[in-house]
Amino acid sequence: MHIADEQIHPELRKQGRSIRKHFRFKDAASFAATQQKLNIVKPFMRPKGFKIERVTIRTEDNPHLNLIIARSKKTRPDATGLLWLHGGGFAIGTPEQDYGYMQKFLCAANCVIVAPDYRLSLNDPYPAALQDAYETLLWMKKNASSLGIRPDQLFVGGDSAGGGLTAAVSLLARDLKKVNIAFQMPLFPMLDDRMITPSSQDNNAPVWDSQANQAAWSLYLKNLEEVPAYAAPARATDFRGLPPTYSFVGTIEPFYNETVAYIRNLQEAGVVASLDEYNGAFHAFDLLFPKTDLAKQAVIRYLAAFIYATETYFAPQP
Repeated sequence: MHIADEQIHPELRKQGRSIRKHFRFKDAASFAATQQKLNIVKPFMRPKGFKIERVTIRTEDNPHLNLIIARSKKTRPDATGLLWLHGGGFAIGTPEQDYGYMQKFLCAANCVIVAPDYRLSLNDPYPAALQDAYETLLWMKKNASSLGIRPDQLFVGGDSAGGGLTAAVSLLARDLKKVNIAFQMPLFPMLDDRMITPSSQDNNAPVWDSQANQAAWSLYLKNLEEVPAYAAPARATDFRGLPPTYSFVGTIEPFYNETVAYIRNLQEAGVVASLDEYNGAFHAFDLLFPKTDLAKQAVIRYLAAFIYATETYFAPQP
């Protein structure tokens, strides 16, 4: 799906042209270079309007899993517990890059956010990231009382690859039956390694295109002979029993068709699921250009979905 400049939303067109001209993920080296820059700036990223605590936990697969626990300065007891998973194509990223999301959720509702610094595919391919995300969820369940969260209201959310991990964790939790998720929010999620949808093929949209997508999946699925649904949730064949879901996606990005299909599959399986689509929007437009009216509209809608979920969805633990 070749994207002409005219297909980009007018509010994003100028920025989109510039991004396409000057920035592209091409291969492992380009991911590594970006991660190196993130590691340099990470210590200077500061939460605004909320407080954080850093915790390191030990799991069977990862002896040093670092977590950020984010709380509003006005957090009340019995908060919603939100496991938040950052994006970056599974290859790069850091929880600190999503302080903007955390601030919005904490201002919108009574919640506590736990964001793991999960292992990245540059060094640790699948299933490392999924293991870290799932073990964080189990840790949240076990420590609900000390975290001040409701054990029957564990949510999972994330953007891009974090959205794909959200869907994967939801599948894994459903199947293993050790922890129940009350609601999931996989935003513009990375779901399908096969790249068989029209929007994922020959897509040259700004920020994230087909070349970046192929490179990222190759890193994540390295040496994997058979790809399970826990690695690429679009491969799932049974969507029954998954938690209520909200997502949004831009219509010109590679993940558009797979996101639409995922939400439709959930709905057909009897799961309450909804999707907002933004015409002419490319990947992560809400993060990169938050002052545009389109981004503000997206924020209003996903926060409304989150608030509704905190008031509506509960899942007692097994």
